[in-house]
Amino acid sequence: MKKFSFLVSAILAVSVVAFANTDTLTFVRELDEVVVNAPVAQVTNNHTTLNNEQLNQSNAGQNLPFLLASTPALVATSDDGLGIGYTYFRIRGTDHTRINMTLNDVPLNDSESQTVFWVNMTDMASSMSSLNVQRGVGTSTNGSASFGASINMSTASPLAQAGSPKTPVAFGGALRLSPDSLIASSVGISFNGGMYNTFREMVSAHIALPKQWQANARFSKVNSDGFLYRTTSDLYSYYGDLGWYGNKTEVVGRFFGGSEKTGMGWDGVDYNTAYGIDGADRRYNPAGEYTTTAADGSDSTAYYPNQTDNYAQQHAQLAINHRFTSQWSLSATAHYTHGAGYYEQYKRKKLSYWGLPYSHKAYGMYRKQLDNHFFGGVLAAKYISEPVDLQFGGAANYYLGDHFGTLHYLEDSLIIPINYEYYRNNARKTDANIYAKANWRIINCAQEKLSLYADLQYRYVRYERNGMNDEDMTDLPLQVDFHFFNPKAGLTYQNRGHLLAASFAIANREPSRNNYKENVVYDAATGEYTGLPHAERLYDYELGYTYSHPRFAVGANLYFMDYDNQLVLTGEYNDVGAYKTKNVKDSYRMGAEITAGVKITDWLRWDANLVASRNKILNYHQYIDLYDDQDNWNWVGQDSVVGTTTIAFSPTLTASSLFTFDVAGFTATVQTNVVSKQYLDNTEDENAMLRAYSTTNLNLQYQLPMQQWCKKDNAPDIRLLCQINNIFNAKYANNGGAEASRFMDGSRCCWYYAQAGINVHAGFTVTF
Repeated sequence: MKKFSFLVSAILAVSVVAFANTDTLTFVRELDEVVVNAPVAQVTNNHTTLNNEQLNQSNAGQNLPFLLASTPALVATSDDGLGIGYTYFRIRGTDHTRINMTLNDVPLNDSESQTVFWVNMTDMASSMSSLNVQRGVGTSTNGSASFGASINMSTASPLAQAGSPKTPVAFGGALRLSPDSLIASSVGISFNGGMYNTFREMVSAHIALPKQWQANARFSKVNSDGFLYRTTSDLYSYYGDLGWYGNKTEVVGRFFGGSEKTGMGWDGVDYNTAYGIDGADRRYNPAGEYTTTAADGSDSTAYYPNQTDNYAQQHAQLAINHRFTSQWSLSATAHYTHGAGYYEQYKRKKLSYWGLPYSHKAYGMYRKQLDNHFFGGVLAAKYISEPVDLQFGGAANYYLGDHFGTLHYLEDSLIIPINYEYYRNNARKTDANIYAKANWRIINCAQEKLSLYADLQYRYVRYERNGMNDEDMTDLPLQVDFHFFNPKAGLTYQNRGHLLAASFAIANREPSRNNYKENVVYDAATGEYTGLPHAERLYDYELGYTYSHPRFAVGANLYFMDYDNQLVLTGEYNDVGAYKTKNVKDSYRMGAEITAGVKITDWLRWDANLVASRNKILNYHQYIDLYDDQDNWNWVGQDSVVGTTTIAFSPTLTASSLFTFDVAGFTATVQTNVVSKQYLDNTEDENAMLRAYSTTNLNLQYQLPMQQWCKKDNAPDIRLLCQINNIFNAKYANNGGAEASRFMDGSRCCWYYAQAGINVHAGFTVTF
């Protein structure tokens, strides 16, 4: 496999094939005499770009992963079954912890878990001006490494060209000019309600002030009971910015964040319950379940009422952009994020789980808490000329995180101190990088263009942690350093609607906090570690072709992602529902991504994509414990799996179809997503598998002709909407897990996350 990898990379290097995804085009935004240059992704076939309107077309309160459902090779999942509470996604089979996400070029991934918890900032899509999903490694960016994709989001000022460079346009519609034309403002109100007591309320304001000042604000509230019982969501988020836009300088301060309280839904259910077999209640949720005994000796089932997750997060950014000349510009951003919260559980555990010197079990109510700070700066300089664009930049970020657990109640004769703290550990992480990019337009004619691209990045990471490991109550002091060199190169050729792009990139990624605390054993006597996870390396090869016509477009992208020491999901979960992982020496993902779109008539359009992939681990070896049956759990030995296997949670086929009907203010979209079967672990066991599924959503919207009715240009814009998800009421699960064990009859101990059947939401948006 590696011989093949280096052979291909050598061929690419000799032919000087370059990378063609971002920073090759320049978007020019004019504000009075100001010109701000910002990187915009080129139209290649392994990325998807969405604007604010596209992002929010079906926004009825679901978190961002579900709004991206039509993205090729993307599979969205949720704990509550609706996509309101905790939601995640995978791209090309790669989970969210390996997808780099930035907001205004600032890292958004949590430094330790390396993921983004969208529930902390619900309805953030309402404040985004654009979002770009880049599949594969992508170009150099800040924050964690991109192993399956990168998502670059922007909340840039909503001013744009609309008839004239000085005409502002708001997120929700045209700004209303005051009589003296010195102040422009727009206020938007959005409301929708639907099944399972799901409600979303949003109010936003956009103001252009005198002397080149502008401001934006938004507040959103989302509540839901969730599809699963007791997976309620009580969420809010906010966004605000204030900016000064001078002739050569922009200064913008941004503040955003949110708070969440959600009922837990991460325990999962068995196969029959998830798929509603034999009349099983698909909404069943075992989280917080316990048994009570009455005075007469009878038992009954009860549920702990505060089995919840609670977290709040605040972000602040200060960005400065300055243009020195028509060719040189500089941008700098300082940022700070604070997050704090806890989750509370009532479970029956061995007392040793809470650090008590006893081995028997008892019910206890406990909290696992965290308090973290993340701050740093991002800097980039750009030089733009006719033949060559250059960009130099870097970032330095620092993270401080404290983790601690407290036991508040114990159903036992033992007496514990009030708020007994049974573990504490802290972490520090330094993450810094520098990079240089160059894009050389070898041919730059009106109809024919040839561009060569190169990108070099050096990244340094230091991760330190001290204190007690909450998995086994042992000390786990740790300090690890990583030095990563990430080169990328590629070539694009465009001619009369045809675009051909090829690229090669290397990415390196450090293990996450969970990778360490679940795999490492520390011997205090000798100071030695066993089970230390290795850093991952990816060799990514991409070859794409697109043809664009005024009425249709078609494209294909071939990729081969060759991994060294990939940390793959095992299917097992830890105590908080997060997947466990382990290194595998040789593995790969390869596939073909086909996209097509056609404007059938002036009022009907069809867009579709199909991704066929092969995701394999070479020379895989895993031991599996054997038990007699699920009633007795008597251990009878071990079995093993050896050879080439399919990587867990990696569907062979995904597909999406989107029909858009638009006439006389009425818009209807029909979106269908198809996902083939997925294995819950790496053994290719048909008894540990998610079934293939297909869902279809219908979105209906009508723009009231208020200008005609009111005979006024400044009449409010009113849009009515209705979102019907899963209209064919498919009974499906899109996530799950499996124990590394098997029973003698071949069955497995697995769990699944049931998703909602048909659910309807309706509402309106008004812009003044």
